[in-house]
Amino acid sequence: MLRWIPYAMVRIAAFFAAGILVAIYFPDAFSLQHVVIVSACLVLTCFLVVFFFNRRKIGLISGLVGLLAVTSLGYVHVLIRTGDVNRTLFQSVDGPTSAYLAIVRSSPESKARSWKIEVEIVATKNTYWQPEKGRVLLYVSKDIGQVPWKYGDKLLIKGSPQALKPPANPGEFDFKRFLSFKSIYHQQFVRPAQIRWVAPADRKGFIYYSHQAREWAQLKINQYVAGEQQQAIAAALVLGVTDGIDTDLLSAYAASGAMHVLAVSGLHVGIIYGILLFLLRPLNRFAWSRWTVAVVSLVCLWVFAFVTGLSPSVLRAVVMFSFVAIARPFGKRTNIYNTLAASAFVLLLYNPYLIMSVGFQLSYLAVLGIVYLQRPIYNLWDVESRIGDWVWQITCVSIAAQAATFSLGLLYFHQFPVYFLISNLFVIPLSTAVLVLGILVLAFSFISPFTIMLGKLLTGIIYLLNETVLITEKLPFSLISDIHITTLQCWLLMIFLLCLILIFEFRKVRWLYASVIFAIHFSCLQWNHFFDSINRRQFIVYSVSGHYAFEFIMNGQSYFIADSALLQDNDRQRFHIRPNRQLNGVARVRGVESLPAAKWTKNMLIVEWQAKTIAHISKKGDNTPHHFQVDYLVVSNNSFPLNKKWTGSKKIGKLIVDGSNSRTYITKMRKFATAENIPFYSLLDEGAFTLTN
Repeated sequence: MLRWIPYAMVRIAAFFAAGILVAIYFPDAFSLQHVVIVSACLVLTCFLVVFFFNRRKIGLISGLVGLLAVTSLGYVHVLIRTGDVNRTLFQSVDGPTSAYLAIVRSSPESKARSWKIEVEIVATKNTYWQPEKGRVLLYVSKDIGQVPWKYGDKLLIKGSPQALKPPANPGEFDFKRFLSFKSIYHQQFVRPAQIRWVAPADRKGFIYYSHQAREWAQLKINQYVAGEQQQAIAAALVLGVTDGIDTDLLSAYAASGAMHVLAVSGLHVGIIYGILLFLLRPLNRFAWSRWTVAVVSLVCLWVFAFVTGLSPSVLRAVVMFSFVAIARPFGKRTNIYNTLAASAFVLLLYNPYLIMSVGFQLSYLAVLGIVYLQRPIYNLWDVESRIGDWVWQITCVSIAAQAATFSLGLLYFHQFPVYFLISNLFVIPLSTAVLVLGILVLAFSFISPFTIMLGKLLTGIIYLLNETVLITEKLPFSLISDIHITTLQCWLLMIFLLCLILIFEFRKVRWLYASVIFAIHFSCLQWNHFFDSINRRQFIVYSVSGHYAFEFIMNGQSYFIADSALLQDNDRQRFHIRPNRQLNGVARVRGVESLPAAKWTKNMLIVEWQAKTIAHISKKGDNTPHHFQVDYLVVSNNSFPLNKKWTGSKKIGKLIVDGSNSRTYITKMRKFATAENIPFYSLLDEGAFTLTN
């Protein structure tokens, strides 16, 4: 137990997080009353054991009881927060809502065809106005131009928000679950005529002025940095605003392993904190310098967070380094692991659902990896030259961070950047220069000639950074993509890597045995996935609003057909279609016309698939032979003729209606199919249709 004494906050944060995870994954396992009763019984039992048996074990038992209490606290914390959310959900209105009054709670984020804004409902109207609470994700058509509203403004919105739906396609990202962690359960797309500004913010508090500061900073960056993409990268590295970056450029950053620099996180805040310590180094000779440096660092870090709009990623990083800054004056009485654990505990106490945030997980794992692994890796090679030593330091940081976050990267992003070591040698120093110059542009924006010079220098460095990333992406085999692992495999991979590290740490053969066991378990799950999911045949019609798409998958190959607009929309394919291909191990995609059993008849595609006849029509008119029999008919673009004479000489096993059909037409088709006794399947209502053999 003595070895664990210095890591008290590590234990507390770990068990608190365990309680939160149990509550999130098993919310109905225990009620609030049961947790309180069981905890009380355990405490009483432990007290009796200590009182009547060996008193020397009181430290161990009391420690276990305390940690169990912390776990219960994490579980109860989630239950209470979930109960508070459920009591304020937008769900108590009787009948459809015709309009509602809401307050803007986020800065507008630019999407392809709309502006995304979070709003908080104040009141709703059915037959009369009544108070209501809840959050809605609002998509405002870009026909409105630039969004004129500010944080805190009141808006009157016509229409009724729709409840978020679960994923419509296999393997698709669960947007509903993701937003539920932010207490958002509804969304709505509105036209400019449906929304009207009512009043400015009632109380212009700290967050309001923070958003105003970020808007000012964005204007200054756009004023002094030339080029849209250069402005977007500057805004991303300095302010954490990433919605203006071109999709191809984002893909290049991901492929080169430099994606981490595009979100203001622990790296950026750590750079700022390191610069502050360097600038304040002359004060170290004074006795009072420790607390002075801590206070100045805290003020500067929180001013930076204020200017960036207090975004979640920035707040997370600033809180982390705030604890580091506070711990420094205590010197040897603290350690970095306790400091990081304390910051994580405070953040989870503020919002337990942060533990499900990808940014939260990656930030803390990356910092832990750097703290624990960077120095041992660096000591493996003593480089004499200054430049060589600098390169080796950056390489060690990259290896340590990548080793810690490797498994999460595979789980969430399904890819691995091969040349991350090479790219980070250039990306880290260049992004540091961009961050520093960006802050200087904001700090000296009142001195126009000097700021113009800084802006030109900043523009040139961003251009060099982008070119470096693009060149790295073009290298052969720069990215291993379409990797699929489960959450369990992610845990196994993390434990396997930890066992490998512990082999060198303790030099015990048991850690080698443990690593082999976890590696075998991981491999068995991967082989099971191969035989269960990959080594099978599948016909799937995807649910994509406004488009049609389906494919035949077998032996790692896909035979795909979609409308021309979707074929050119890589983002939608990446979100709706690629996850299923990853699940099925698709390595090659070809056109459906490559199938030997595919043929076109009167503008209709007919495919013989696994003893089933599958047909597709996408143009209006009589597209079928007079006598025609199919097991599945996929209908697109409102092309099915709702005519009893047309169906009289034809036999249709099932009608499958995709997302390219209008809602009104789908309703008519459903009634027609019911009257004609034809089984009916609507993708917009029921999700993707899958036929597996």
